[in-house]
Amino acid sequence: MKIAVDAFNIALPHGTGVATYGRSLASAASRLGHDIHVLFGSRRAHSRVSLLNEIALAEGDGEIKGKRASQLASASAFLSAARGVVRPLKAMPVPVSGQVLLPQRLQVQAAQYWNAQNLYGGSDQVFRATGQFTGVAVEGVDLAHWTYPLPVRMPGARNVYTLHDLVPLRLPYTTADRKRAYYRLCRRIADEADHILTVSEASRRDIIEILGASEDRVTNLYQASDIGTALGTVDEAFITRYVEGLLGVGLREYFLFFGAIEPKKNVARLVEAYLASSVQSPLVIVGGPGWGSEQDVKLLKSLAGLDGRKRIVWLGYLPRDMLAMLIAGARATVFPSLYEGFGLPALESMALGTPIITSNVSSLPEVVGEAGVLVDPYDVRAIAQAIIAMDSDEAARIDFARRGLVQAARFDSTAYAQRLSGFYAKIA
Repeated sequence: MKIAVDAFNIALPHGTGVATYGRSLASAASRLGHDIHVLFGSRRAHSRVSLLNEIALAEGDGEIKGKRASQLASASAFLSAARGVVRPLKAMPVPVSGQVLLPQRLQVQAAQYWNAQNLYGGSDQVFRATGQFTGVAVEGVDLAHWTYPLPVRMPGARNVYTLHDLVPLRLPYTTADRKRAYYRLCRRIADEADHILTVSEASRRDIIEILGASEDRVTNLYQASDIGTALGTVDEAFITRYVEGLLGVGLREYFLFFGAIEPKKNVARLVEAYLASSVQSPLVIVGGPGWGSEQDVKLLKSLAGLDGRKRIVWLGYLPRDMLAMLIAGARATVFPSLYEGFGLPALESMALGTPIITSNVSSLPEVVGEAGVLVDPYDVRAIAQAIIAMDSDEAARIDFARRGLVQAARFDSTAYAQRLSGFYAKIA
């Protein structure tokens, strides 16, 4: 088939779990023999000079400075997308010549890149104002795979949407989404999509129960991770030197949390539990501030290095290859999230041989199985006790690392491609 995959998250300057999902999907579908066409929605107008279109993708949209400029850009995006309600917007090809060195996040396994100006930002505005989806056309596409709930459709193709979770509806206080608009969009997708994919049985149950989607129209394929390619051929000796240079501690001598600093990630309880544990191994936190992170950021800034020994180290956002080395070098990952559609940090830790302490809610028990320590994310004492136990028992750490590698293999790229192949055979 000729399959279009949106680049809504892939194009973001800082990686997300959905971006990883999109890249993994494109890679798996390409290995299965399908022609993959990645669809961007850049603000840049199409140029007659092919090289300039390629440069525009590499640069990204960037920040709009000034109230007037922001208003004009918003109005332009709305008008562009509004035209797609009446007649599908025509996506323009962006040939990749190799003369422009694209950022690693944009190097997706694809036959062709396309851009439809203002597609994603504009379609969101149009849907909020009118309740209508924006149409977009890529010539000859059989299946359009939207990796996120987007108010976009491709007439003439089968439109498949991935709903990773319904966190804005299950834990509304943890996200900035406008809940009415989000609910309306997800209900439209549940009613009108040719099929819905998701990434866990927990999310599948939510989609069926909350959105009223038919069971036969919602399929869980789980998710794969490309974290192994980010680590590449780096050996343990190099990771040891890297950890010592960055953190001043040895291999396996620190605990790690990674993910966006946002309410559902439960960072405040994690910090409280870590301090209550009194373990000497530092807690390293990797992640940039997200929505609603103000209190967590204040806490991290006030505690980092407070006692002069840097027991809590906040590194902010790190590129994926740097993060992979920190995961591989950690004593254990502690990820007590309040809710996850899948829980990529748990999988990535297991895949790199790092023991995992995580939550006993939502999808995380599915992903971790018996290969990690599951705790109540609301129970600070339980999290602290898990940290103490993991810190003091080397044999348990070795056993969890071994079991984690076995569990992670259930979600590797080969297993994911097999599940995806079965889905495509069903929908073709």
